[in-house]
Amino acid sequence: MADQMDTTVVETPADASKKIVKNYMWWSMGAGLIPVPLVDMAAVTGVQMKMVADISKEYDVKFSENRSRSIIISLLGSLVPNAFARGFVGSLLKALPLVGTIAGTLSMSLFSGAATYAIGQVFVQHFELGGTLLDFDADKMKAYFEEQFKEGTKKAEELKKEKA
Repeated sequence: MADQMDTTVVETPADASKKIVKNYMWWSMGAGLIPVPLVDMAAVTGVQMKMVADISKEYDVKFSENRSRSIIISLLGSLVPNAFARGFVGSLLKALPLVGTIAGTLSMSLFSGAATYAIGQVFVQHFELGGTLLDFDADKMKAYFEEQFKEGTKKAEELKKEKA
């Protein structure tokens, strides 16, 4: 008999990371639904940090919580003020009874999903190019991050429709 070839498919770090990003988008959108102002933002940040840790592990890159947090904050701060304000205001709107809670929750959930998607894509691209957390230049990634945030907004809306 002829030798059979091993057809085992080995998942690349990029493929695994795409799954990680989608999974954490769900978690982030869920955290955005927390009805308590600012607690939702803290939960979303925690989800994003865990996502970066998991992506770092896929690429065998040493994870640093402090460095990752500062990169995420820098990227989020680069968003067009409207988009960032939408997420922050969405969180604060939750303090208003009923109408504010509903509007703020929906806004924060979509913002969280889009931001998490964009953050994930930026880290995947950086690691694919052989980068580490130490040589990550957030300023150079801002345009790509904003592009991915727009794409993430579409994907978050699609995920929301899937769930409904």
